[in-house]
Amino acid sequence: MKTKLLLRIGILGISLGTALAIGVAGAIFAAYHYAKPGLPEAATVRDIPLQVPLRIYSRDGRLIQEIGEQRRLPITYDQVPAHVVNAFVSAEDKRFFQHWGVDPFGILRAAVRSMLTGREVRGTSTLTQQLARDYFLSRERKIIRKIKEAFLAYKIEQEFSKQEIMALFLNKMFFGQRAYGVAAAGQIYFDKDLADLNIAEAATLAGVLPAPSRYNPVAGPEYAKDRRRYVLGRMLDLGYITEEEWQTATDHPMLSKLHGPDIELAAPYLAEMVRIQMMNDYGAEVTTRGFRVYTTIDSTMQQSANYAVRDGLLEYDRRHGFRGATDTLDLETATETEIEETLANLPSPGGLRPALVTAIDEERNTARLRFAGGETSGIMWRGMSWAVPFINRSVVGNKPENVTDILSAGDVIYAYQTVSGDYALAQIPEAQGAIVAVDPLDGAVAALTGGFDYATSKFNRVTQAKRQPGSSFKPFIYSAALANGFTAASVVNDNPVVIESDEYEGVWRPKNSTGRFYGPTRVRNALVRSMNLVSVRMMLEMGVVAARRHIAQFGFDDTALPANLSLALGSGGATPLDMARGYAVLANGGYAVEPYFIDRIELSDGELLYQAEPIRVCQRCEQSAPAIGDSEPVNAEDTRSDDATLTATGDTLAAFWGDAQVAKRVVPATNIWIVQDLMRDVVRRGTGRRALTLNRRDLAGKTGTSNDQRDAWFGGFNPDLVAISWVGFDNDEPLGAGEEGGRTALPMWIHFMRDAMAGAPERRYPQPQGLVTVRVDPETGQLASATSSNFVFETFEAGTEPKSQGVDGGIDPYNEEEESVGVDEIF
Repeated sequence: MKTKLLLRIGILGISLGTALAIGVAGAIFAAYHYAKPGLPEAATVRDIPLQVPLRIYSRDGRLIQEIGEQRRLPITYDQVPAHVVNAFVSAEDKRFFQHWGVDPFGILRAAVRSMLTGREVRGTSTLTQQLARDYFLSRERKIIRKIKEAFLAYKIEQEFSKQEIMALFLNKMFFGQRAYGVAAAGQIYFDKDLADLNIAEAATLAGVLPAPSRYNPVAGPEYAKDRRRYVLGRMLDLGYITEEEWQTATDHPMLSKLHGPDIELAAPYLAEMVRIQMMNDYGAEVTTRGFRVYTTIDSTMQQSANYAVRDGLLEYDRRHGFRGATDTLDLETATETEIEETLANLPSPGGLRPALVTAIDEERNTARLRFAGGETSGIMWRGMSWAVPFINRSVVGNKPENVTDILSAGDVIYAYQTVSGDYALAQIPEAQGAIVAVDPLDGAVAALTGGFDYATSKFNRVTQAKRQPGSSFKPFIYSAALANGFTAASVVNDNPVVIESDEYEGVWRPKNSTGRFYGPTRVRNALVRSMNLVSVRMMLEMGVVAARRHIAQFGFDDTALPANLSLALGSGGATPLDMARGYAVLANGGYAVEPYFIDRIELSDGELLYQAEPIRVCQRCEQSAPAIGDSEPVNAEDTRSDDATLTATGDTLAAFWGDAQVAKRVVPATNIWIVQDLMRDVVRRGTGRRALTLNRRDLAGKTGTSNDQRDAWFGGFNPDLVAISWVGFDNDEPLGAGEEGGRTALPMWIHFMRDAMAGAPERRYPQPQGLVTVRVDPETGQLASATSSNFVFETFEAGTEPKSQGVDGGIDPYNEEEESVGVDEIF
């Protein structure tokens, strides 16, 4: 009887169990079919792009900028240290490597705990379920979302390996402070690569996920420490770490400092140019698709350009005196908070640091400084003795004799650290400057600094500031003159001329910067001494139309080419990049190249999207060169060589450059060589002779100063590099008395070129065929007699050399009367 009862109970139990199983299975089946229409395919996870910021690099791979709302560094599973994986498994899903997407044991435990406590138990989702939710679903707490999450997790487990799922999870999750993915989080919180994270740091990151805005070590260090302790305890319980490792990690200090991207090279003006170009080409997704843009920037040259602009502007600023303290605090009443806020709220442009003068030592002639954060230092007399009082940009006060003539306790000033490690007094320059350097053989931008400090002024003077180039424009005028009947030996009268025209409000009387007139002058000497009247008279002779037509071939637009005689003095508007384009033609022998700054574009996985194919100079390709813009490959000899000349090497262009577009010749080689030689004389003995400090014989250049000293320029080059420097005020105010190209812009150029050309061999300009050199009389420019001891050698395009010893025709070099010219006679 008892046996039958037990049998019946057993059968009933089996029946109930079966019915329950069938009911559960039916419920699951019904739930699956209910949820199925809204479930995405798990495989599409592979196709969902992670939001990865735009990264911009120099040509040699140094990070310039990272742009994007989300910081993310995608990784693969084999890049993740074992203790990092173990930390996340311990914190989020200890049975991750055993379950099939949903952990029934975890759900059962949570259900029992809920029944015993009467409270809803959260955190039952597996790591795979969290992944499914974050990729495809919302975070709303509804039963249908949980059902979808479970089924989708199961589908993901069928599609991916556990290792792939872990990598997807670690790449996707948000860790606070704009950090998406564990690799980015490691850099932001600890300034470490993923491979370098220790156990304590891995546990800290694993503890962040339940509430990233609260548990991250910057926003909530105490909460982060509690969460780390919990994760480490779980790792110990699960056997992932030893007691000793647990203790070491528990005692590890909790860091709470944000770290930005590891910027290796400062080129913010160039980075903004890249961002704009990428936005134009790829749209708004440019900051999320993981583009890696490699620019043409050379990191060594860029660093030199940054320093040159900074130091050049500080040097200019010191010449014009100290404008006084930025602010003044009463040290007797100022609180610690007031001092710290005052210093912390001031900008720190160009490496300058705001500081409070806390004490003056008259006996030692020094001042004591305090910086933001409590750091202290001092300024010795040699670091502030320059500070004569500023009166205006042409007048300064008396030279100071001691520190009390300059500073007082309580003054808030700026200081910068010198090479020796000492601090020197400074002030934020009011003037601005720029440097751009390009490769004359293909137009690649090697360095670009568009101002003193990008953070305080994003206006890019290299590309946006159209300023009067002044005399730095004269090489193009002289090239036009050579093309229209003049030679380097032509004698032109440097005497007054009056231009009558309504355009000049009646009359225009151009003059030299010295205010003097020098009479009959050979063209070579006129450029060396930058004589304005010679340029104007040459323009009168050849005509504005012919000059503009010739100069346009250097790449200048109508803005830079006013249709009047003021063109002779560089009165148009040109940016430093415009000038670099024009000077590249002078440097490369007469070929048009187009400046470019993006070398190649890749995706984060290394896929190549774009490779620049610039127009390149090939002097031996002229007979078969396609027109500019034609992409036909050319098999021709390269013009670069390993020796100090520009002779051909015999290598083919295709072998050296691949498929290339060959630059079109726009100015004859003979014309360009003579202009180069004139510009070498500018450096050897003219307005650019300060450049001799570089101890190079292959440099050519030209200074430039616009009307009223509003712009100072220097453009210079050798066969390998063109560099343009500019200094001026954004509001077009005068720079002040004595501020000219040779004093203001040339030192900046020298500073840049000293580093940029360090170790580079000198490169001679080969003299092209079609030139002849003869002895000429330095007074008349005509042939010197065979018996004369008064002669100079001059080079001419064949057929233009003087044939006799008399005075040639053209402008009478001995006419010293003021000449009046009507505007109708110019064209």
